[in-house]
Amino acid sequence: MKTNIKNFTLNELKEELKNMGEKPFRAEQVFKWLFSDRVETFEEMTNLSIDLRNKLSEKYRIGKFNIVRKLESIDGTKKYLFDVGDEEGNLIESVLMSYHHGYTICVSSQIGCRMGCKFCASTGIPFSRNLEPGEIVEQILAIEKDSNIKISNIVFMGIGEPLDNFDYVMNAIQIINDPKGLNIGARHISISTSGIVPKIYELADKKTQCTLSISLHSSNNKKRSSMMPVNNAYPIEELIKACKYYIKVTNKRISFEYALAKDNNDNLEDAKELAKLLKGMLAHVNLIPINKIEDGAYTKSSNENIIKFRDYLNDAGIVATIRRELGSDIDAACGQLRRQNLK
Repeated sequence: MKTNIKNFTLNELKEELKNMGEKPFRAEQVFKWLFSDRVETFEEMTNLSIDLRNKLSEKYRIGKFNIVRKLESIDGTKKYLFDVGDEEGNLIESVLMSYHHGYTICVSSQIGCRMGCKFCASTGIPFSRNLEPGEIVEQILAIEKDSNIKISNIVFMGIGEPLDNFDYVMNAIQIINDPKGLNIGARHISISTSGIVPKIYELADKKTQCTLSISLHSSNNKKRSSMMPVNNAYPIEELIKACKYYIKVTNKRISFEYALAKDNNDNLEDAKELAKLLKGMLAHVNLIPINKIEDGAYTKSSNENIIKFRDYLNDAGIVATIRRELGSDIDAACGQLRRQNLK
């Protein structure tokens, strides 16, 4: 297939067109057509010469997603199943959530996932490949077009591990953040990772101003490794060291995601252990009532235990909140994305 022209950051597109003998301002025009005017053909780029439009058409394609299925929750959350338009017929899921402060989209970064977390439905999807920058951005474009809305916040918490697709995710963020692109500020973008330590250091050094979310879910290695195999490669001690480096370099607070599973990681001893681990860090704990998934080993903690867990952390000086559940009735809540194609 031809290269998707939406994969290029503005600087990369300038280099591409320079190699075609064009001036940098032509790249800015093309970039605007793609991400501001959002055309679907090169013929629509009417301020370009016919010759240049033909050259672009011969070398590139304008990637576009087709909606295979859309489900809407009773709370207004929408889950999209997209055909990404590749030769393999791959599918991904994205979620649109409505809050009082605007619309948030949960985007996928890979087709499948290699992390194998035991509480996540995406574990059941064989890893196929990384999503390209244009495919990551296209989730936003396609949902904004379908719902006729403007998305204000982006969370990389869909299918896949964002830091396992580091370069493409960083390029996608450049396009999203670019004033000539989607013009969404980095502070409105959150990247969630299961804890790939070397990439946390690399992300810190980039100083993107995005929010970093760490899927922690336990504060001792034995329990966390049973839930998240990545902990065998990067145990908690190494993960927390990387997090402290991130905070030092960026001066930004980290959000620690903690999914509470009944009779597993939801008792008072777990709360005490977590408070001790995070003491003194610029951190926020996001407590998530774990969602039941097909063939999953865990069930949701009781509301009483969740509230007790939150209150203990707050009393210990650790800011903790309980995440509002959205879209669970359509399998669109945290950990439930699986790209099911119901025919």
